[in-house]
Amino acid sequence: MSMGYVILGLLCAGPLHGYELKRAHDQRMPQAKPAAFGQVYASLGRLERDGLVESAGHDQAGGPERTPFGITDRGRAALDGWLDEVEAPSPHVTSALLTKVTVALLTAGEQRARDYLTAQRRAHTDRLREYTRLKTEPGVRFADLIAADYAIAHLNADLVWLQTTLARVADLRREVGQ
Repeated sequence: MSMGYVILGLLCAGPLHGYELKRAHDQRMPQAKPAAFGQVYASLGRLERDGLVESAGHDQAGGPERTPFGITDRGRAALDGWLDEVEAPSPHVTSALLTKVTVALLTAGEQRARDYLTAQRRAHTDRLREYTRLKTEPGVRFADLIAADYAIAHLNADLVWLQTTLARVADLRREVGQ
């Protein structure tokens, strides 16, 4: 995901300055890593250089002078093009979880791998409960709801994988150890 496209999407609602963009990002994508101010301002600079956003005047409103930016027609076209692109599934399966299990099997043996898988399953189950609780809170925001649904789907897939792998540890140890 490119911060530039996120900024273009946020600017579709109207001009915003860097601080407002960072705040809007963090509020609208609550489960994402918070945006860094430097990342927002660097992206704005590139977007302005490429003609995708433009200054919409200056705003001082009782504080330091800030420059709001608005999306240009060229920026809307770029955003539309990006939104039309289907996100290809990754050709590589990379996961710290998969790596740790493989290394545990290589170096520490079956019991260590089983212990790790069991502990990881517990951690995933705890996180699954947190997201499920979040979904049932009164007044939950739509952004929080869809982010929780996404996280729950991934956690459920990981839990299935953890259980399957736990059942196969002895076979995997023989294969990985070769």
